[in-house]
Amino acid sequence: MRRGFTSTEMPETKSIAVLLSGRGSNFESLLKASRTDALGGTVSLVIANRPGAGGLEIAQNAGIATALIDHKRYASREAFDRDLAAAIETASPDLVVLAGFMRILTPEFVARFENRLMNIHPSLLPLYPGLNTHQRALDNGDTHAGATVHYVNGELDGGPPVLQAKVPVHPDDDAASLAARVLRVEHQIYPEAVNWHLTGRLSFEDGVLHKDRQPVPLAGCLWDGDA
Repeated sequence: MRRGFTSTEMPETKSIAVLLSGRGSNFESLLKASRTDALGGTVSLVIANRPGAGGLEIAQNAGIATALIDHKRYASREAFDRDLAAAIETASPDLVVLAGFMRILTPEFVARFENRLMNIHPSLLPLYPGLNTHQRALDNGDTHAGATVHYVNGELDGGPPVLQAKVPVHPDDDAASLAARVLRVEHQIYPEAVNWHLTGRLSFEDGVLHKDRQPVPLAGCLWDGDA
């Protein structure tokens, strides 16, 4: 028998805080998923570290709380991260999502949000951490590229992978055309991985990431959608 909720007892709404530096296309995909109940929660806060970041305007037009914390105004990375963490905590999010946030976070920040800090990287990790992923895949003659959603730890793009999507590399691809193909799957897998977190399908047991109580493969679950 399905249990109903009284007016004083409502199901808890999960929320995410989004950190971004630019146009916010991955944030926009999360926002769209939240509007169709596909995210498992809502976006409660968007923070940018660069003035003029397009994602801020998207959030403001959607009625979402925003903050600009310009990293150039800080003398140290540690001072910036302290203020960033304090701003995030005002929203008490269940998950902090990096959506094109072009900053390397300090170990103290990462530890503060351990197991609730998620990122998406445009490669099939552990291949090509860091920048210029698409050109590196082309230079290496790879037949497939892709994207990986992962939790963040102290290693650059090295946290436990959650979900990975592959796309074919075409013979006539350049870095721009491959990036566009990868971005399309980023917009599909990021909301799905966030949903798994917010709905409790992901957990850490003895330091090992599990989905539905089963260990997640070392490269993450493989997305079965169309590339």
